[in-house]
Amino acid sequence: MRLEALLLSGDAPRSRVLSALLAAIVLLLALAPFVFPGTRSLAVAERICIFIVLAASYDVLLGYTGVVSFAHTMFFGMGAYGVGIALTRLGPGWGAVLIGALGGMALAVAVAVVIGLLSLRVRAIFFSMITLAVASFALILATSLRDWTGGEDGLTFSVPYALTPGFKIGAYNGHLVAYYLIFVVAALLFLFLLRVVNSPMGRVLQAIRENEFRAEALGLRTLRYRTLAGAIAAAVASVAGALLALQLRYVGPDATLSFGIMVDILLMVVIGGMGTLYGAILGSAIMVMAQYYLQPAMGALSGAVAGVPVLPALFHPDRWLLWLGLLFILIVYFFPAGIVGRLRALR
Repeated sequence: MRLEALLLSGDAPRSRVLSALLAAIVLLLALAPFVFPGTRSLAVAERICIFIVLAASYDVLLGYTGVVSFAHTMFFGMGAYGVGIALTRLGPGWGAVLIGALGGMALAVAVAVVIGLLSLRVRAIFFSMITLAVASFALILATSLRDWTGGEDGLTFSVPYALTPGFKIGAYNGHLVAYYLIFVVAALLFLFLLRVVNSPMGRVLQAIRENEFRAEALGLRTLRYRTLAGAIAAAVASVAGALLALQLRYVGPDATLSFGIMVDILLMVVIGGMGTLYGAILGSAIMVMAQYYLQPAMGALSGAVAGVPVLPALFHPDRWLLWLGLLFILIVYFFPAGIVGRLRALR
């Protein structure tokens, strides 16, 4: 129990059902190369790990600090482009990966601090609009600097040999190394964020979220803490972007900087439960699984009801986005505090 409390920073799930769900997801992710050996299944598991980190880092801003930012994918893209540019320019070595990841992180932190110092003094809605404008500018910049970023086509590059299928470990190849690299880094980053939000700094962030004016009256320097929270979230998001670049061996505007990804992150946090971090695990798993498997499932369902009027057209695979939207509406309606909040309330 002491080890568990230390590992989770004293923030237990506080619900047996929630604990069982989280344990099942983590166990399946930890054993994914052996339980789901297919290439597609492994890619889905890798994407879940990456988006758990990305959604959790955004929850530090939205759920714990009360800051609504639309620039989170910009930091995600900085980490991805940092690794992509470094591997393209320096060759497929671990040194290039490290340089690219650290460079992307440094740039993300610097930009987050500048945005925080310049914009967090304004009201919430104006800050959100500023972050949206900055994110749009970053997208335009990425498509314009073709010599460095590859423009709209992006960059395709080689990764270190240990991450390629040619690298063998007994019966397994570099896919196993690549997966566990992503899994371990994602797990460490999640535990780091859990430590942050359960530290004295995390308590201050929650006080700012609840009542910023009261926090200032108590002598807390809210601007400093909000800027620090933004810098930490940006740094973690950039590492998530670096992991995505290694997984895809490609980086482009649509893969890392699109507004659609920002909407996905927001949905993951809201569905899972804002201000919990554990909600990022559930929200990311639901969202990624739906994106990958809802359309094929609807195709099978449409074929099963082929002889019934209307139903085959209603469950046609091309309408998967409609059903995905309805699924999210139902989740938000029945779980207004998110899945984690609901399960904790029913414990």
